[in-house]
Amino acid sequence: MNLLLTEPPRARSGMKVVRARDELRALLASERAAGRTIGLVPTMGFLHDGHLSLLRAARADCDVVVMSLFVNPTQFGPGEDLERYPRDEERDAELAAEQGVDLIYAPAVEEVYPTGFSTEVGVRGLSEVLCGDPERRGPDHFRGVTTVVAKLLNTVGPDVAYFGQKDAQQVAVIRRMVRDLDFPVRIEALPTVREPDGLAMSSRNSYLDAEERRRATALSRALCRAEQTARVSSLADGLKAARDELAAAGIEPEYLEARDPESLEEVRQLDERPVLIAVAARVGGARLIDNFVLQPTKTPASG
Repeated sequence: MNLLLTEPPRARSGMKVVRARDELRALLASERAAGRTIGLVPTMGFLHDGHLSLLRAARADCDVVVMSLFVNPTQFGPGEDLERYPRDEERDAELAAEQGVDLIYAPAVEEVYPTGFSTEVGVRGLSEVLCGDPERRGPDHFRGVTTVVAKLLNTVGPDVAYFGQKDAQQVAVIRRMVRDLDFPVRIEALPTVREPDGLAMSSRNSYLDAEERRRATALSRALCRAEQTARVSSLADGLKAARDELAAAGIEPEYLEARDPESLEEVRQLDERPVLIAVAARVGGARLIDNFVLQPTKTPASG
């Protein structure tokens, strides 16, 4: 189903914004007791069509839809854009209501991380490559992500939680955390939603001026070049073609790598496995990420 073409459901006038964890749990306890399924869409707000596609999927699948709205400070490193990260709660609430969200959980930082908070949840290995490489954002970024997602899963207790495939490493890390810690939740990853010119939708796109916005489209073009070249030549040639596409736009990537989509181990040649081709780059004041999963064109021989 193409979620972008799905008509949004009628806005729910009874949508409620909740600030306190205990109030949210009390509201959801009665829904759970009635046998209703609960879907969670974690967000940091400033919603775009990528977020809305997740909300529509949750609305189609679940009886009760919860959207969290929380700019998580622990996943921002020193010198990153925590203070200027775009925020517009009123607009976000209007968009969420249009998609049929039942509850918005919008806690204060003190509600999530009270005085004396000293626990972290980490996933070794997967959190230390790509964006988590110590020379880039570092593994602390993903410890911030997994800690807050673990708290959200414990607070909401959803049957299903929805994430965007644009953040492919985040999806892999969260899947591993859920598996290792036995969270009773299904993780659904939905396809990246793109602008008409191919740029992956992101709240950080708002940082780009017109010229930077034009240059940023090279990320998606680079991924297309990587796929096309890898299929007719080799994975190494595909990555080189992608780097050439970025260089033509004056973009030096932080990384452009081929990885296993689940283990995030480096992949050097195509075989029967899917391959995640992931890129990160700074364009103007925005750090942008994108990826593509190159599916195998042949299946293993039987027997």
